[in-house]
Amino acid sequence: MADFSSEKKPSYRQYHPYQDMQIPIHNLYNLPTSPELVFSEEATKQRRSWSENLTFYTGCGYLAGAIGGGVKGSVEGFRAAESGETLKLRINRVLNSGGHTGRRFGNSVGVLGLIFAGVESGITHLRDTEDVLNSVLAGLGTGALYRAAAGVRSAAIAGAIGGVAAGAVSGGKLVLKRYVPL
Repeated sequence: MADFSSEKKPSYRQYHPYQDMQIPIHNLYNLPTSPELVFSEEATKQRRSWSENLTFYTGCGYLAGAIGGGVKGSVEGFRAAESGETLKLRINRVLNSGGHTGRRFGNSVGVLGLIFAGVESGITHLRDTEDVLNSVLAGLGTGALYRAAAGVRSAAIAGAIGGVAAGAVSGGKLVLKRYVPL
């Protein structure tokens, strides 16, 4: 048997793509941690723009609605399974039901997010302040607009529910900021 412990292992040179550029490597990735803004006025704003809000609320609403609807539809599909069905048929029923309900819920909640973002941006622009009242009024307006086609009574109830929900979310966010260290 040969003794391999005394053999010299080949040394490999580490790959360094910037070796010929005469740049100190520690300066290459020294990136700022704060956001870089074009105008100094942007630094005083602690809020997303209207287009960022539109994208954020619509996307989050669709995702939450699709997940919730998918779970609800999957449970309904599982319950609707009949005795004597094969496993493949039961899985197909669950997936179809979950996909159908998830799409429907996702679209509905995404539209709510879209309306909320637009109404909130409009109210913030008109009032020229950023506070909880904007969110409550936006929730009230969103509920009323969403159910306006069903009649005045339905729109008023939906508006009240939207206002209470937006107030609860805004209040919860303030409580979390104050009492939960992040």
